[in-house]
This record gives sequence, structure tokens and C-alpha cells, in this order.
Amino acid sequence: MNYYPDPDCSDLAGKLATLLNVRPNEIVFGNGSDEILSFIFTGLCGRGAAFPKVTYSFYKILAEFHGVNYITLPLRDFRIRPEDYVNLRGRTVFIANPNAPTGLALGLAELEGVITANPESLIVIDEAYIDFGGVSAVGLVHEYENVMVVRTFSKSRSLAGARLGWCVAGEMVARDLRTIKNAVAPYNVNAMTQGAALGALEDEEYTRRNIGEICRTREGVKGELREMGFEVLDSETNFLFARHESVSGGKIHEELKSEGIIIRHFSSLPEWNRITIGTPEQMNRFLGAVKNLVNRQA
Repeated sequence: MNYYPDPDCSDLAGKLATLLNVRPNEIVFGNGSDEILSFIFTGLCGRGAAFPKVTYSFYKILAEFHGVNYITLPLRDFRIRPEDYVNLRGRTVFIANPNAPTGLALGLAELEGVITANPESLIVIDEAYIDFGGVSAVGLVHEYENVMVVRTFSKSRSLAGARLGWCVAGEMVARDLRTIKNAVAPYNVNAMTQGAALGALEDEEYTRRNIGEICRTREGVKGELREMGFEVLDSETNFLFARHESVSGGKIHEELKSEGIIIRHFSSLPEWNRITIGTPEQMNRFLGAVKNLVNRQA
């Protein structure tokens, strides 16, 4: 710990590059994927940005913080529609895939439609939840020079507290992003985090088993919520997006909070809540509390 950490995370880049079938110099690491996104807004949004109206809230926060002109595009039936993403005049496009908070994902053909319709734009595909469903677009970075894929160790690899994100892009785009990183925070990933991430990558069997358990728990919770009268969107993430036919989203959020159960409520979609999947024991406690609440309202 008396030495500064490797600013390029070289051992980690080599291990991850082998898993992804990319070159180490095509990977850039950040203190969480949020820092990667911040670097992009810092220097790769010169002609503005575009992202869905309902998506990861940090895109708007970062755009406003960095003074980036941006536009938002509506969802239709809670889905991103590629045909809406045309003529964006070189704006950097951010697509969370699967999207948050809806949990729905685009296929690779749909993503390619956005990419080919915007050859002058950098297309940033944020795959924070991709391991829980959907197909990764990492392979597209060698087909299209305007594609960047952003990922995190926080979700499927259970290292949210370690703060480690990464992106993969073609060599020229990765070089530009690395230049920004080195100017702002050259030692942004500490040595302990790099070591923890290497350990996580050594045990892919555990990671896959853990993902499978989360997805099975998710599907069980979805079924029980639907039996209680909830509308629940199909999810390809580690959370569910749900609303009840007769109990407001705000009331559900507040009553669960009073019992020490935290779910995510959105003022822009007041009837809906996002429910992150925890352990089976945690979800049983959640379901019991929700059932009691719904029965009291009946």
C-alpha cells in the first residue's frame, strides 16, 4: 500500500481482455462506472447528448453539471424505440441496456439500428445489468468505431463497495477517454480494488451461480406480486418495476420504508416502484410486508 496503484490497471486489463476477446488497450477503468460516464460527459459530448426521458437519472445530472446541451427521447410502452434515434446531429447517445428503471432490453439488431443511423455520434451502451439478461454489445466495438460499452463490477460481481467500472471501445476512442482520465484522476482505482476485481474474475463459476440464484428469486417474486394484483414488467436486470392496481406507489414506498424495507420510488412515475432483488430471506420479508399492506387496503 506504500506504492501508488497502477494507473492502467494492467493486470486487470489483461485478465478482462482475455475474457472479453478484446485488447487490453481498448479497456479503460474508472472509480465505478459513474466516473467513466463523467469522463465521457467531460470531453466526448462536444455536440451535445441524447438519452431516454426515463432512464438512469445520472445522465441528466452529469449533463447539467458539465454544461452539456442534451435532449431526451420518450419511451413508448416503456421501451426504447430505435426509430426515434435518428438525425441526432452528432450528439453522444447514451442507452442503458437493459434500461433502468424499466428493466427492459434492446436486442443487438436494434442497437445496430441506432449505431448505423448515427455515424457521426458516439453511441454509449451502458450495460450495468447485462449479466442478468439480454446480450452484450461488446462485440460491436470492433465492427463500429463509434461504439463504447460501459460496464460495472457493482451488480453481478457484487463489488459495489469496491467502486470499479470499466468501458471497452475501439483503440482511438479508448485512447481519448484515457487521456481525459489521466488528466483528471490518474490513480482513480486503488490497489485493493484492483486486487478484489482480479479475485472476482478468477471465480466465474461463483459469479454465474450467483446470477442464476438472483434471476430465480426475481422470477418467484414477480409471480407472487402479480398474484397480489401488481402489474410487473418483465425484467432482464436484478430488479423489478411494478405498480399495484389500487394502492399508490408512494404509499407502498413510505409504508415499507417505515418497516425498514427500502425500495426506489420515482416522482416522475408516481405509481411505480423499483424493487431490487436481495436474498431469498430478504425478499420473503418484503413479500410478507407487501401482502399485509395490500390486505389492509382491500
